[in-house]
Amino acid sequence: MSIYWQMKKKLPSSFPKKEKKLLIKTISKSFLWFLIGVSLGLFFLISFAFILFQNKYKNVIYSGVSVNGINFGGKTQSEVKDFFIQKNIKIADVKFVLHESQNTATISAKQISLGYDSDLIAEQTYSIGRSKNILSNITLILSAYINGVNLPPSYRYSESQFLTFIKPITQNINIQPIDALFTFKDGKVNAFRPSSDGVEVNMEELKNKLSLKIPYVTSLEKPQTIVISIPIKVVKPKVTTDKANSLGIKELVGKGTSLFQHSIANRIHNITLASARLDGILIAPNEVFSFNKAVGDISAFTGYKQAYVIENGKTVLGDGGGVCQVSTTLFRAALDAGLPITERTAHAYRVGYYEQDSGPGIDATVYAPSVDLKFKNDTGNYILIQMLIEPEYERLTFSLYGTKDNRQSTISQPVILSQSPPLETLYQDDPTLPKGEVKQVDFPAYGANVYFTRKVVKNGKVIISDKFVSNYRPWQAIYLRGTKE
Repeated sequence: MSIYWQMKKKLPSSFPKKEKKLLIKTISKSFLWFLIGVSLGLFFLISFAFILFQNKYKNVIYSGVSVNGINFGGKTQSEVKDFFIQKNIKIADVKFVLHESQNTATISAKQISLGYDSDLIAEQTYSIGRSKNILSNITLILSAYINGVNLPPSYRYSESQFLTFIKPITQNINIQPIDALFTFKDGKVNAFRPSSDGVEVNMEELKNKLSLKIPYVTSLEKPQTIVISIPIKVVKPKVTTDKANSLGIKELVGKGTSLFQHSIANRIHNITLASARLDGILIAPNEVFSFNKAVGDISAFTGYKQAYVIENGKTVLGDGGGVCQVSTTLFRAALDAGLPITERTAHAYRVGYYEQDSGPGIDATVYAPSVDLKFKNDTGNYILIQMLIEPEYERLTFSLYGTKDNRQSTISQPVILSQSPPLETLYQDDPTLPKGEVKQVDFPAYGANVYFTRKVVKNGKVIISDKFVSNYRPWQAIYLRGTKE
């Protein structure tokens, strides 16, 4: 109830109405001015007291302000900063060992400027009660004085220094993903490369791991060694094999290799040429692949050079010498892929090239049109033939790409049932060599009866069980004697 109505009620009824109203108004106005005066006086008093308080704490932190439980009231910013600088000095020699498999890097807290952020802490403690909002300042100052204000510590480390120190280890670990490559033209794959995942250091997770260690490290009284495992993440290629083609060619299904060390230049040329003509060929589902058909004519007209071949029991120069190295290598790839071999013929005698990285008997000769190498693609998807020649190792590799169907091929070690010694050395006249020059073109080899077996299992069931037999004639060292005048 207002003063006006309270006074009106208390005045006697005989009091003149007009004078009563005037009196009440006068008293009410006086009371209002009294309240205003008291409020202004109180405001000025508080403001004056606040100004005095601010002057007292002009260059120091307000009372009751703490950091991590340590009271810095009355301290200057410099004193707060120096306090945490000294803390950082104590932990400067703390070691961090970053470890992943065979890769390790060691850095110290000092090397990456790790520790308390002394500048930020000093600024934060001093800023309490010093904002542009005076009411907010008064509230914070009173709260700090009565109950205390405890700030969490701020930490820091130099990310640029950290990245510089771990750069060598990241270079060792990081492997870029490989995008798939697949180009198809005129019924043949011109370029194929399967995609592969890359790996790299998960820097965000590693930095997070380091940050989580800082509160513990800053609490240490003496240096220690902290071990941090380096997190790794898989990096997917932008173009996967599945996206690159629609023929179901997405992974390696079989691989075969052979060495042709100490081959003459013409033989290496023929191996390279025949292999290149197989590179990129697609074998359709249920197709029976024919080596002779795929390679085509082998003669000087198609680019082949003369190298030594066996013809009618003699070593002579012939077009395409070395092509059997190609058929042998592809035979091994088809065996490894678990494909049905529908036609294969062993060489007449043991050829040293084919036993440089293999036991005897794992070879396949070709001689168009009668002797061929054939195998069937029964995988239900296309198969792509890819070749690789490594001159530095004198090695040929055929890789068969397709889609795996859970078949596993197991090839036994060759078993030699019987052997016969080499024949006597043979000398043959050669009109292409200068008279008096002698050149060895073949080396003695034991004859042998050899076999190996293969078992192909798919989903626990044997789908192929075959035996490959080779009957090698004994062979002699052969020398060519020059007769050219």
